[in-house]
Amino acid sequence: MTRLTHFNEQGRAKMVDITSKDSTVRTAAAKSKVSMNRETFEKIKNQEIGKGDVLAVAQVAGIMAAKQTSNIIPMCHPIPIHGIDIAFEWEEKEDEFFLNIVAEARTKGGTGIEMEALTSVSVCALTVYDMCKAIDKGMVIGPTYLQKKTGGKSGDYSRNEGIEDREG
Repeated sequence: MTRLTHFNEQGRAKMVDITSKDSTVRTAAAKSKVSMNRETFEKIKNQEIGKGDVLAVAQVAGIMAAKQTSNIIPMCHPIPIHGIDIAFEWEEKEDEFFLNIVAEARTKGGTGIEMEALTSVSVCALTVYDMCKAIDKGMVIGPTYLQKKTGGKSGDYSRNEGIEDREG
């Protein structure tokens, strides 16, 4: 069984010491999805939400969230974020309407940037919900997951295609 490194000899939580890790370029891409009704879908696309441009606000919120990740995830190291890009894609399936969110983040350091990418898409999705909840309280967020990462001791990771829409 693999020993988790976030616990000390007493079994209590600790922040992992990364001083001996090599500083390398590390990237991560995370995805999330917001499902909504047709009215909300159309109003966001046509910038007809009374609170403003939903995607612009969500994008800024996602960038800000990535920069604050170590302040809200207890064992996450504060790391320099050398770049973050957030993209949105509309999806319609029969009578279902979705906004897909992808955040790609980059750093050069001794630990990965997966948590920053995941935090970014999560806050983007929450911002969309916040800005549209007056017309659609039934929106659903998720799934949210790491799509890929590069760099670091554990190497590269790419999520298998075709399973990103599974629930649970």
